[in-house]
Amino acid sequence: AAAMINRYVSLGNRLTTPALNAIGATYVCLLNATELNAIDIDSLKTAALDPSACSQPTKDILYNKAKRAFSDQHNSRAYYLLIKPYLGGAPGIDLKALGKDRVNMDIETFLKLRKDSLLDLTPTEVKDLLGVNLGQLKTVQNESLVREWIHSQKQSDLDKLNIGLSGGTPEGYINFVTPKFQTPSSAPLGAVAMVFHLLPALLLSFLMMFIFS
Repeated sequence: AAAMINRYVSLGNRLTTPALNAIGATYVCLLNATELNAIDIDSLKTAALDPSACSQPTKDILYNKAKRAFSDQHNSRAYYLLIKPYLGGAPGIDLKALGKDRVNMDIETFLKLRKDSLLDLTPTEVKDLLGVNLGQLKTVQNESLVREWIHSQKQSDLDKLNIGLSGGTPEGYINFVTPKFQTPSSAPLGAVAMVFHLLPALLLSFLMMFIFS
């Protein structure tokens, strides 16, 4: 199937809605960057795709295409519903914008967000993004992605969410790292001590040799 798709694209054909629906989400995840860029932007308006199982680079490309496809509805409630399957490729700045639009993101979509994008959000921004679904964040706090986000936040900021999240950084906490110094070897010190101990005798011998020479 991958070879057929490659051949189809190499002949200059665009991947339109019928082609995407025929390929299906499974094979869309196998497309390379050239083939993904052959996807007709308008086809995403009607194609039934769920790229959540794709690699991150694929999600990123599809998100950017979907964002352009639905740009004419960016200021409407429908925009979030249309772009939602592709949000796994959204950067943090776009998630912050969605939060300002009060989209009430469901927790399932939240767990599929890009790791770096989620870590870029403050507790207040997550609250804006989840809206009425904020309370569900407590139920998934042990998910690795959520746990890492919690650890990166101040506990005082998490407390302001009033949903019982714990594991943030305590206020004023500083992680001190005690430097380790290598203990000098006793052998060199012993050698130095011996030199100083013998120095008077050596000087005396040298002086006597000088006098009687």
